[in-house]
Amino acid sequence: MRNVFAYCFIALSAIASLSLLAPLAATTSPQESATDIETAPQPKRARLLFAGDIMCHYPQVTAAARGNGEYDFTPFFEYVKPIIESADVAIANFETTVSPDGRYSGYPAFSSPAQLAVAVKDAGFDIALTANNHCCDRSARGIRSTIECMDSIGIAHTGTFRDSTEYAALNPLRFESNGIKFALLNYTYGTNGIPVPKGYIVNLIDTLAIARDLETAKDADCRIAVMHWGDEYRRRPNREQQSLADFLHRHGADIIIGSHPHVIEPADTCGGKFIVYSLGNYVSNMSSRYCDGGIMAQVDIEILSGEIAKRKLTLIPVWVKRSEYKILPFEVADTVEMSVGERKRYELFRADTESLLFSE
Repeated sequence: MRNVFAYCFIALSAIASLSLLAPLAATTSPQESATDIETAPQPKRARLLFAGDIMCHYPQVTAAARGNGEYDFTPFFEYVKPIIESADVAIANFETTVSPDGRYSGYPAFSSPAQLAVAVKDAGFDIALTANNHCCDRSARGIRSTIECMDSIGIAHTGTFRDSTEYAALNPLRFESNGIKFALLNYTYGTNGIPVPKGYIVNLIDTLAIARDLETAKDADCRIAVMHWGDEYRRRPNREQQSLADFLHRHGADIIIGSHPHVIEPADTCGGKFIVYSLGNYVSNMSSRYCDGGIMAQVDIEILSGEIAKRKLTLIPVWVKRSEYKILPFEVADTVEMSVGERKRYELFRADTESLLFSE
């Protein structure tokens, strides 16, 4: 991680941003001494970046194949890598499992080459979230090999755990950036009816457990909850999401980020804090309207005297050019070469996204 220590991201203009600012401290008066100025508390600042669903349908595996059993997914992230690297900490939903034996598959039971995780790391991501409805697709072997892969390449992770000892160490996942202490929690609504393997732990949405976890993390400067929730392909949060968001905020969550619907859902505020209900797809082979892209959520945090003094949310839309599976920010997609059909699909996605997020 970049200046990040686990306890166990070129700034680009966005289409719009949602900022929540706490009052600033009073300016120094002429009568105040130089000593007073020198000893005044200094703010600590960090930038976080959250990306949506990193999926791996089988056509993506084929596109990444280089022969002799080698795969290269790094071109997928070419145009977003500078944005990712500009964050202090970058976090993504890793919605697949890693295969240890070369037997790969896409939907409905995802099993992907380890080189996908390597590309995620190379793009600049520091943390992978693994609590999602596909985390048990390959049962114990899939959970274990995914975690082992993340550990081997130096990506921190939380959401699924090989045993109670790992659970105790990584739930919440604590990390520090620029002197700010963060606690990150990750939960999923379910595992597609696949039982959680004996001895393994998957963080399921349970309000009693969530309240306990948030209480455990109260010593952090900023508590983050990333939720795999909601209705697939629905572009608005349902009542359960809204109720749970209120619960999370009441119990101390400072940032709430959502995934799972495979479409973008809007951002909102609750109790002076913000929430992004769904980031949508970051990379996938999904081609239906609304599903061929998503947003990155860039969060700037300032801590002063142990409290969050400023926070700013910037939404950065991206679209997936499926002929190459390249993730394109809008300013890139506006200029990059693509077919007539791709241009039409991109312009529709852009119009849909702007209407949903920025026209209200």
